[in-house]
This record gives sequence, structure tokens and C-alpha cells, in this order.
Amino acid sequence: MKKGMISLLVFGLTTQLFAQDPATDTVAVPLPEVTIVNTNYGYISSVDSKDTAIPVEELQYEVGTFNLKTLDIYEDEYDFYDVYFIIPEGKILASFDKDGNISRTVERFKNIDLPYPVAKAILKRFPNWSFANNVYIVNYYKSDGVEKKYKVTLENGDQRIKVKLDAQGNFL
Repeated sequence: MKKGMISLLVFGLTTQLFAQDPATDTVAVPLPEVTIVNTNYGYISSVDSKDTAIPVEELQYEVGTFNLKTLDIYEDEYDFYDVYFIIPEGKILASFDKDGNISRTVERFKNIDLPYPVAKAILKRFPNWSFANNVYIVNYYKSDGVEKKYKVTLENGDQRIKVKLDAQGNFL
């Protein structure tokens, strides 16, 4: 036991002997300045919502951070590029200008989780109905902003109805 304690003490002191001496360290080399620019911040902030389903958020982030100039077909002579982004839950068609800015998008997602305001409004107005399926549609225009709609099919036994709502849960 005595040898173990002495060896731990010696080991603890020797590790501190090899610490770096700040006086002998090399002078810090300044790194070049890096600027990160997202040209599509307007799109990302317009379509962003705290209640949006995770697959929708991830695909919208991919569209917003997409670098058009990395495409093999990119050339400065074309004014617009249409790019499809597809996942199993939905798709986004985004139109980019030649500088890589998003001018408009058309988005469609099927059977995603409904945000709380939409689900609450439906359950309040149709208490005995269940959700059969839904479609989430987003239209973004750089000049006009964003329009979000939910088309929901409800079932009650053998009856079916379709309702349309905006992102705040207002019936259209």
C-alpha cells in the first residue's frame, strides 16, 4: 500500500514537469479572416417556423444553403436555374438566379406532422373526426413573401371531408 501511494505521488509530480513553458512557445500566427455569407437568408427566415415538421425544416435548410455554382451545368450565361430537392416526405422546386439567389420555390409535403395550431383548430371544429392524410404546400416568392397552406383529409366512420387551413390554424 505504501509503495502504491509513493508511486502515485511520483507519477503525479512527474506529469507536471513536462508542462509547456509559455516563454519558449512559438508566437501565435494570425489566421486569415473568413467571411461566411448566405445569400438566401430571406428564404430561410421566411419559411422558418417553430412548429414545422423536421423533414420539412431539413429540406428547406438544404435549399437555403445550396450553392448553385457547384453544379456541373452551371454557366454564367443562363439567367435562371430550376433545381429539384426530393425526399420521401416531399419535394421542393427552387428557382435560382445566376448569382445563386432563390427567386421562388414551390414546395409540397405529404403526411407530415401537423403543427399545434393547425391540429388544435381541426380538433376544436371537428371533435369526433380523425386525420386520414394531409398535404403541406408552401409557395415562396422573393418579392411577395411566403404562403403556407395545409390540406387535410378527415374521416369519421365512412364519411370523409377535406379542409384547408393556413399555418396559424385559420380555415380557408
